[in-house]
Amino acid sequence: MAKPPLHQAAAALLLLLLLVAAASWLQTADAASGFCSSKCGVRCGRVSARARGGCMRSCGLCCEECNCVPTGARGGGGVNECPCYRNMLTAGPKKRPKCP
Repeated sequence: MAKPPLHQAAAALLLLLLLVAAASWLQTADAASGFCSSKCGVRCGRVSARARGGCMRSCGLCCEECNCVPTGARGGGGVNECPCYRNMLTAGPKKRPKCP
């Protein structure tokens, strides 16, 4: 049986290393998203079912970036708990709060 060329072996090794790196990154992301989804579920729990998907999506993005979510509902309490979350603004000329 002939040995595979060196470049095929190197490509296989590189692919294996990428898979290992991706698996470890996904485990970290899953842990963070579990934290964020539970916190955002509480924060977005009072919005209508129609608006809940958008609230959860926005809250999840803000939570992933800030690593926190204020406990109060939008416009409510908890404004001092997570200043990163509170201070994020939308892009463009009309700056609005980005996080629900």
